[in-house]
Parts: sequence; structure tokens; C-alpha cells
Amino acid sequence: MNKCLSILLLSMAVLAPNVFAHDYQNGNVAIDHPWSRPTPPGTPMGVGYLSITNTGERDITLTGAETPRAARISIHESSMKDGVMRMQPVKSGLLIPAGKTVELKPHSYHLMLEKLNQPLAQGESIPVQLEFDGAEDMNIELTVEPLDGGMAMEKQEMDHSGHKMSN
Repeated sequence: MNKCLSILLLSMAVLAPNVFAHDYQNGNVAIDHPWSRPTPPGTPMGVGYLSITNTGERDITLTGAETPRAARISIHESSMKDGVMRMQPVKSGLLIPAGKTVELKPHSYHLMLEKLNQPLAQGESIPVQLEFDGAEDMNIELTVEPLDGGMAMEKQEMDHSGHKMSN
């Protein structure tokens, strides 16, 4: 029994860095923990969350993204106004100041995957290319994590009036 347990623990130690590796580095840009939520059948939109760190000496801008899983990806910002959570596109890109980290997370900045070609399922990885001004584009994968994503969402109203689906 001890030999089996030792083999199991050794296997887990060897595989863990690959299974849980969730960060990307390209030059002065580091991406940490890119993830998404599962979507129910028929839901046309999904989300993407991640942290972007700019270790360089010049500001960069996340200008867009693309994936084969959606017709389009746009950058959005959610904010609370008069007790209602509102979401609107970030039209000129998302500034990542030199030496800083910007977090795309629930109730804040996020990627909006529009017109999904199939639902996002828990456990799968979604390929995404991030497009930057001032840095090289990066290929990452969003890991589809449980609905709470490690943090339970509060029940609240969402106003999508500032969001327009485009072809």
C-alpha cells in the first residue's frame, strides 16, 4: 500500500505543474489565471477573465482578442449604478500601465465572447489570441471553471443596454 501511495503522490507531483499551469509570459507581458464560466445551451455569450501584468517601461493596450469558439470577442467593463450592474464596451482598448497589473474579473473589466458556436463546458480550454498595441499578440487558453469560479456571484440585475451584438 505504501508503494502505491508513493507512486500516486510522485505522479501527482510530476503532473501538477502541467495540469495547474495557468500563466503565460511573452516579453514584458504576463497573463495569469485566464478562465471562463460554463454557459447553458443556447446562451450566445460567454466571458473571459485574467490578469495582465506589464513589467515593461512603456504602457501597452489590450486592443482586442479572437477565438474560433465565438464570432467576436470584445472588451467590456461592468459597473454598478443606482443599484443596477451595467455593462458597456471599452472602445479604445484597455490600458495596461508600465509596471502595473490590470485584472479582468467579475463586476469589472472582462472579455465578452459573442455569438458562441457552442456552449462552454466546465473543464475545457478555450484558445484565445490577445491583441496588444505596444506588445506582441499572445496565445492563451481560458480554462472553463465552475460557475462560482472560486467566488460566488451575488444576485443582481444586469443592464446590457450599452451592449450591441454585431456581425
